[in-house]
Amino acid sequence: MQSKWRKYHGALVPNLAPHEDLDLTEIVHELRLHNALFARWVTDFDISKKTDFWYIIQDKVMTLRDYSTNTRNQISKGLKKFQIKKINKEEMSSNAYIIYKKASLIYNTKNKICSEKVFINLLTTNFDYWGVYRENKLIGFSKNRIYKDCCDYSTIKILPEQIKEYPFYALFYTMNLYYLKERKLKYVTDGSRNISHKTNIQQFLLTKFKFRKAYCNLHIKYSWSFGLVVKLLFPFRKIFSYFDNLLFRNIFSVLFQEEISRNCKQK
Repeated sequence: MQSKWRKYHGALVPNLAPHEDLDLTEIVHELRLHNALFARWVTDFDISKKTDFWYIIQDKVMTLRDYSTNTRNQISKGLKKFQIKKINKEEMSSNAYIIYKKASLIYNTKNKICSEKVFINLLTTNFDYWGVYRENKLIGFSKNRIYKDCCDYSTIKILPEQIKEYPFYALFYTMNLYYLKERKLKYVTDGSRNISHKTNIQQFLLTKFKFRKAYCNLHIKYSWSFGLVVKLLFPFRKIFSYFDNLLFRNIFSVLFQEEISRNCKQK
């Protein structure tokens, strides 16, 4: 039986889609069992009022004619130059790591890049894998976490030298059609509001592919000791935003997350 929680960067996050109800009766036990600093989850997914936390989702089937003229042209150019198809774990294990590393070095230099061994070990059956090919060579991939009735675009990487040729357009267009039209899932998502670092991909999806914000409320349950640290540091949270090193960035992210959670309770 799959656990209701999984550990992610020292925290517990649900093994359920954000719209699914979560049983919290064992949350203290789960924190101790996984030796986690805190658990994080959401409620009231896709409520009508705006909150300080959200997921970026698309829940409408869209064909080429539904996009702007500019976006249609960019999708068409991408589809002419690249082949988008589902691939297996073996293909990912053999050829995807170098793409992940090159893309991460250029666009994600402030975050730790995992080793090839860790990368391969994280390729599990809980995911769909998509390949972006140019002239039969893998130049990009998408690792999608699959839930019962929705899909999370968990990790997407493209070789930097290929970006200007519109591979992202071809990839998102193809995957959206597959999951929303063929699979008839409720929605696809690029994940929640990013807390740890800035990213342009969500704004890209909102602007170009007509994704929208599904507002919800963020909740956090800390281990006793870590909760005390958060409480003591919270009044000084803005100070940590001025320091550009990994420790202070992580502290600021935790305190910023706490601020969002508190704001959600007030609305």
